[in-house]
Amino acid sequence: MQFVATEHQHRRLNPLTGTWVLVCPHRTQRPWSGQQEKAQKNELPDFDPTNPLCPGVTRPNGIQTPTYEGTYVFENDFPALVEQVPAPPNSDDPLFQIAPARGNCRVMCFHPKSNLTLPTMTAAEIVVVINEWINQFNELSSKYAWVQIFENKGSAMGCSNPHPHCQIWSCSFLPTEPQLKQERLRAYYATNDRPLLSDYVERELQRRERIVIENPDWLVVVPFWATWPFETMLISRNNNKRINDLTVDQRYNLAVTIKELTTKYDNLFQCSFPYSMGWHGAPTGPEHAHASSAHWTLHAIYYPPLLRSATVRKFMVGFELLAMAQRDLTPEQAAQKLREVDGKCHYLEK
Repeated sequence: MQFVATEHQHRRLNPLTGTWVLVCPHRTQRPWSGQQEKAQKNELPDFDPTNPLCPGVTRPNGIQTPTYEGTYVFENDFPALVEQVPAPPNSDDPLFQIAPARGNCRVMCFHPKSNLTLPTMTAAEIVVVINEWINQFNELSSKYAWVQIFENKGSAMGCSNPHPHCQIWSCSFLPTEPQLKQERLRAYYATNDRPLLSDYVERELQRRERIVIENPDWLVVVPFWATWPFETMLISRNNNKRINDLTVDQRYNLAVTIKELTTKYDNLFQCSFPYSMGWHGAPTGPEHAHASSAHWTLHAIYYPPLLRSATVRKFMVGFELLAMAQRDLTPEQAAQKLREVDGKCHYLEK
């Protein structure tokens, strides 16, 4: 019997982390009678006087959100990381290791209107968001080893407030995922004298199996090793190492790319498509200021949970938690679906 990737189970390696994912395409035929999510519809008013992220509304801590017109950034009222905290005592027991963790957590509103999301904003409005990401990165990266810009969109991804916003967590340490990438990217560069993701972009452009969007500055693919059904990676094609390396033109093309990708997501199942996304680039802070970043390539990752429809999601449970990640739809099939769906006109505008 000859192997067919769309029919037969197999494993794929994620070279960025060294972990494997199990691909089982034959499982797409199984019936589903489990939990179904409530379809995420964008039915919010543009202003909600009870929403603390709206301009002029008082937050639970008594601070009034100012009447802002573009983006608005503030210190998280309930931060996971703070700067002034006692350090734990050293431990010489290998089974009970403990280390300091200091940082900063901020919230960034994308727009004053609650009924907008990135796919329904204009490219010019998204440029304003990107510029503020870079402003925040410039400030925080001078002090912290890692600045994690991320967006949780939709209640299915744990978002507690529907107003368009993201978070920025800065860490005095290198978190687990970036640390894994740092080690794998550095090892690949030492062997091949080229950044892993630069080579990966070239291979994907040659094969053209998993490309969703491409332009001179950015490539969006469903990674060969994708775990989530419609996971994508947005990769810089200009050897950028960090988000503050982007030129004015690259920022605009990024805004266009983000709008097109998120429009495709919404149009796929005609809903406000939930996801978690975030940026990864070379580490920062005094510890990494003079270290080589040649092995890094700036990229963003989108992790959306939806699998079959606006109400059926992928769950990472059981085997996935206890053994290894597993997916049904192949990355190539997911890329074809995203490639074929309209990314220019949002379904709410039709």
